[in-house]
Amino acid sequence: MTMSLIGIIFGISFFIVTQAQTSGFQTYFIRTILGTNGAIRISDRFQDMKGTVNKISKDGQFKFQFKSREDAEYIDGVDYPGKIRNALSEFPSINGISEVFECNAALQTKSRNYSVQAHGIRINDHMIASEIENQLMHGSIENFLSDEMGIFIGNRVAERLNLHVNDRVNIVGKKGNFQLRVSGIFETGVSEIDKKRIYISLATARSIEGKRFGGSVFQLSMFNPDNARSVASQIQQTLGHRTVSWQEREKVWLDVFKALRISSAITVSTILLLSGLGMFNVFAIMVIEKTRDVAILRSIGFEPKDISAIFLWQGMIVLIAGIVGGVLFGVIGTYLVSQIPLEIRGIFTTDSFVVNWDISHYIWAILIATIFVSIASWIPARRASKVEPAKIIRETI
Repeated sequence: MTMSLIGIIFGISFFIVTQAQTSGFQTYFIRTILGTNGAIRISDRFQDMKGTVNKISKDGQFKFQFKSREDAEYIDGVDYPGKIRNALSEFPSINGISEVFECNAALQTKSRNYSVQAHGIRINDHMIASEIENQLMHGSIENFLSDEMGIFIGNRVAERLNLHVNDRVNIVGKKGNFQLRVSGIFETGVSEIDKKRIYISLATARSIEGKRFGGSVFQLSMFNPDNARSVASQIQQTLGHRTVSWQEREKVWLDVFKALRISSAITVSTILLLSGLGMFNVFAIMVIEKTRDVAILRSIGFEPKDISAIFLWQGMIVLIAGIVGGVLFGVIGTYLVSQIPLEIRGIFTTDSFVVNWDISHYIWAILIATIFVSIASWIPARRASKVEPAKIIRETI
C-alpha cells in the first residue's frame, strides 16, 4: 500500500511538471510569434469575377461554400490602406493596426553587402501591433522617432556586419540608395527573423522600392488572440483580402507542441496506472485474507454496501494522501525545473526552462489518479460485498 501511495504521489507530480514544461514552451512560442508577426495578417486582394456563394455562421466559420470558378484573381498587397484601416477599426476585437511595406534590399558596409528583408512601418502603430519595444536589446524607440533615416536591425544582422547603435549603413533597393543610422538592435528569438529583418520608416521603404502607393500589408493585434481564426474569416469575407490568422500561419509548430503534450501525458499516466494496479493487487489479497472477518461482519448485521464502503474508504484515504503529496511535489518540481539553465535559440529565445502555471494541469492529474484508484478499489470492494457469511462459516468449522 505504501508503494502504491508513493506511485500516486510521483505520478501526479510528474504529470504536473511535464505538462508545465511542454505547455510552457508552447505558450512562450505563441507569445513570441504574436509579438513579432501579430495575430492576423492581411495581404493580397482577390477578386472572384464569376461570383462565390457562401454562408458564414455568427462565429465566423463557414457553413457551406460554392465557387463557380476554382481560381480568383489576386492583386499584390493592399491598394487603399486608408480605407482598409477605417474598416478594421470597426472590429471591436482588434486593438492594434500596423501598415507594413515589405521589400528586399541590401545593407552595404565597407566590408560587405548583406541581403535583408526590409519592413517599412509607422513606429507608433507598430508598437501597438507588436512587441518591438520589448524586443530592443540596444537603442530606443526615441532614436527611431527622432530620425527619419533611422533603422532597427536584427541582432544577427548586427553581428555579421559588425554594426552598433548610431553607426551609419547604406541600404540599396530597386530604385533607391540611402544612408541610414542604426537606431536600435532587436532580438525576437526567431533566428530567421533576427538574421534577415530590418525596420525602416514606411516612406523610406517605398522610396527604395520605387512605389508611391499600394503593395502594403497589415499586421493586427487582438485583445484575445485565441479568436483570431474566426475574426480572420470575417475580415476576409468583409474586405476581400487574403487574411491569415496566427493559428493557420503557425499550424505546423502548434501541431508539434500538441503532439508533445499528448505523448508526455500518456507516458506519465502509466505511472498512475501501475500504482492503481498495485493497489488493486493489495486490495484483492486483502479480500482473500479477510474473507472470514468479512463473513463475521455480515453475520452481525453489516450490509453489502457497508463492506464495500470499508475498502472504498481505504482507497479514498490513499488517494487523498497521494493527491496532497503529488500536488505539493508538483509545485516544488515545477519551480525547480524553471530555474534550470537552458539556452535555446531558434524558434524563440530563452536561457532557462519555460513553465506554465496552469490549474488545468493539476485538475487533469487529479482526475486521472482518481479514475485509476477508484477502479482499483471498487473491483475488490464489490467482490468483498458478495461474500456469503453462512458459506464461509461452514467452511471454517
